[in-house]
Amino acid sequence: MIAQATNPFGERNKILETVAAWVLGLLWLLPLIYAIWTAFHPAEFATRFSLTAPLTLQNFVNAWNAAPFPRYFLNTFLLVTMILIAQMVLATMAAYAFSRYRFRGDNIMFMLVLMQLMVMPDILIVENYNTMNLLGLRDTILSIGLPYFASAFGIFLLRQTFKTVPRELDEAATVEGASAMQVLWKVYVPLAKPIYLAFGLVSISTHWNNFLWPLIVTNSVESRPLTVGLQVFSSTDQGVDWSIITSATLMTSAPLLLAFLLFQRQFVQSFMRAGIR
Repeated sequence: MIAQATNPFGERNKILETVAAWVLGLLWLLPLIYAIWTAFHPAEFATRFSLTAPLTLQNFVNAWNAAPFPRYFLNTFLLVTMILIAQMVLATMAAYAFSRYRFRGDNIMFMLVLMQLMVMPDILIVENYNTMNLLGLRDTILSIGLPYFASAFGIFLLRQTFKTVPRELDEAATVEGASAMQVLWKVYVPLAKPIYLAFGLVSISTHWNNFLWPLIVTNSVESRPLTVGLQVFSSTDQGVDWSIITSATLMTSAPLLLAFLLFQRQFVQSFMRAGIR
């Protein structure tokens, strides 16, 4: 028997990659660890570590009472729900048209849709602000979400998924007397449920954390989302109390962290099944 030669360089590279992954993971976790430590301990332990430091929930109580966080949570929930529903409907209809119908200029129109992926939303802030002002929608929840109703990423993702659906299913449903809309909602949409889940999680996390556009287009508590409310709360006018600030930060990010922990496996599997190509 001839012994197979080992590659010491390959093993060394694997060890280096593992160590680098752990180091990057710890660096990513350090701010979160500090926020958790500071939020659950009195203010005097914000800058020093002690195993005997007492635990407290008073920081969360103080943060909750210091700003209208219930209104901020409601505004953010309404915002992400409105955007998600609009994106799902518009992306589904557009993806179905691009994947199953042929019409003059369809490739050009699809390329125009994809061009949206190459344009940073921040570039359009001035024009979007002028548009919202002309429509009389400035300082409303609708003005925050309206520029994001049509998602090029969602259209592309669903189009690629719909193109993998066998034509035989489409033809069989048509023979049974189903209309185009019935074929869409009873054949295509059920087969794309993992993709809808993945896109929904991406959309919710993106617009839950969106900051710059809501900061510009809103100026009142009635329409201000969590990100802007947290920035106003942590400004110098409120004083720099890191225990309360980190408590508020954990409160605003807790729903996303909880959703990630609950749906991380479904999220990864959904993108693995997406078949982006």
